[in-house]
Amino acid sequence: MGCGGVGHGGHAPDHGAPNQALPDHGAPNQVLPDHGAPNPSLPDHGAPNPSLPAHGAPDRGPAEGGCPHSGGSAPGEHPHAAYAHGGHPQGHPQSLEHGDPAAGQPDQAVLEAICPFHADKALAERRPREAKTMVLTGASRGIGHSTVKLFAEAGWRIITCSRQPFDRGRCPWEEGPDDHVQVDLADHRALSLAIIDIKARLGGRPLHALINNAGISPKAGDGARLSSLTTPVATWMNVFHVNFLAPILLARGLFDELKAGHGTVVNVTSIVGSRVHPFAGTAYATSKAALASLTREMAHDFAPHGIRVNAIAPGEIKTDILSPETEQRLAPLIPMRRVGMPDEVAKVLFFLCSDAASYVTGEEIQINGGQNL
Repeated sequence: MGCGGVGHGGHAPDHGAPNQALPDHGAPNQVLPDHGAPNPSLPDHGAPNPSLPAHGAPDRGPAEGGCPHSGGSAPGEHPHAAYAHGGHPQGHPQSLEHGDPAAGQPDQAVLEAICPFHADKALAERRPREAKTMVLTGASRGIGHSTVKLFAEAGWRIITCSRQPFDRGRCPWEEGPDDHVQVDLADHRALSLAIIDIKARLGGRPLHALINNAGISPKAGDGARLSSLTTPVATWMNVFHVNFLAPILLARGLFDELKAGHGTVVNVTSIVGSRVHPFAGTAYATSKAALASLTREMAHDFAPHGIRVNAIAPGEIKTDILSPETEQRLAPLIPMRRVGMPDEVAKVLFFLCSDAASYVTGEEIQINGGQNL
């Protein structure tokens, strides 16, 4: 896994009621609150789970007072509870797919319904050889840095691509140097060789996610914004190679691996792709607008092959290049009155790469605190 980064991750909601401590396996089961009335106690390991319907019996959904996550849990009952005590749905085999009741492992489907982050983490812990794999460009700082940390915590293997060699000081990931590909994305010949390298590292195994996060936004010699009148032709070409061409070349080059993994591609665009920005240059802004359009085209073309393609458009995010003075100038212009944090972006990336977004494709999600309103 290469140099990249992680958010703090989310947590599952408690459906409005405080979580109750679960009993030890040798202690009597505790009753869980049900809006003032106690629920029946949870079953022993060998007994059927009364909170789950038998096959042929209708589930109680949200309209009937059940939990919207589990489809059949009683009001106030956390859908994890039965599995934490070793229960499992009637008729489900006690396999790794459905957890190990004896070890207190929850059912994978329940975890995915509640929190895809914990679902991936649990699956990786049970079956490390089948951990999901992601390729990430632009992983050395900011959004990329937080993304690596979040996905790694969930058990993903991350192959990072960067123009710089792996920096263990900045990115102390154990497997970082082994899964880092040094490549200049502005050089299409070098990128072709990098794709061969990535395919070799995958070794015929599927690829579950490709996140095109790398991007460059050159300034004038004095740090001024480069406009449509002042941007040199060479700068236009360089910016479009990195910000626009590299994402589609990577997706096409790794198409077979993405198809095998029913994978997803996420392109990182920007709020500047839809408005003139006081700092971002014209080449950067237009390359991100083009990438947003490309995302829709890719979603249409890749969908029949089982590959989803989406984009995220971050606004003002707190990174190393955002000075305190600039942050103070920008914050009042944002409805939420603050800039975003890299881990807030990483969490949206994780959602798009998870099964929770299995029917989402062709979208560009705005992450800007309402700045686009």
